[in-house]
Amino acid sequence: MKAKLIVLLGVFGVSFSAIFVKYTTAPAVVIAFYRMLFAAAILLPFALKVCRDEWKTLEKKTVLMCALSGIFLACHFSFYFQSIAYTSIASSTVLVDTEVFFVAIVSILFLKERISRPGVFSILLTFAGSVVLALSDHGAGSNAVYGDLLAATGAFFVALYTLIGRVERRKMSTTLYTFLVYGTAALTLAVFCMAMQIPVVGYEPKNYALGLGLALCCTLLGHSVFSWGLRYLPATFISTAKLGEPVFATVLGIFLFGQIPAAQQVIGAVIILAGLYLYTTSQASDAGE
Repeated sequence: MKAKLIVLLGVFGVSFSAIFVKYTTAPAVVIAFYRMLFAAAILLPFALKVCRDEWKTLEKKTVLMCALSGIFLACHFSFYFQSIAYTSIASSTVLVDTEVFFVAIVSILFLKERISRPGVFSILLTFAGSVVLALSDHGAGSNAVYGDLLAATGAFFVALYTLIGRVERRKMSTTLYTFLVYGTAALTLAVFCMAMQIPVVGYEPKNYALGLGLALCCTLLGHSVFSWGLRYLPATFISTAKLGEPVFATVLGIFLFGQIPAAQQVIGAVIILAGLYLYTTSQASDAGE
């Protein structure tokens, strides 16, 4: 029960991601850079001291895969953070959590994995909910639909990050894996900024504080808690608990920004969350978890 409560606190921490980004004034790619840079910097002493022996056994292929995972994570944050500027917090967080939908598609097409009939049904249900949500945002203007597309693209990239993590985290500690991934993501985002000629400094001081908040609250006390929880709890519980993120974020968005979702928007979000929940439970059932 204690582990479950800690994981739920992690879900609550992750839910602040969209809230922090909403308060920023710097470009989305810069905020994403701050988040990854601060997270990697905080992990650095632990990665050097605690993982001293692990560094010596690292294979070149493992490092390259971690780097690729970091690149995908950088793309995820770039698209996700930018989507918040165009669409509502509710739509953005719900759509970015369709990550599992893309994981399933990639697994079927490239990893030749089989999905059960309930799993297929839940994927179709999730897709239908996404269509309903997109149609509801269409009434809010083209910018909202553009924001939805950005969030969905962010979900695609985080799915690729997740697929690599599933394999690589079996070979290495969470601390070393996340340090390499976050460090690579920070470097990738710095390259993005240079390519787009966007300075990484010179913004209001609150942006640095918000970037640190994202690193501490949403990354280290959020995503890292999920990795910790997998040692004590079934993966099904972790995946299902993460579905609470859009709920928490939407409630926070209502109170802090007055973003009250429309009826059709709520219906679409509920359909998506139902599809994700059914997919999670059906896959766990097939695995005998």
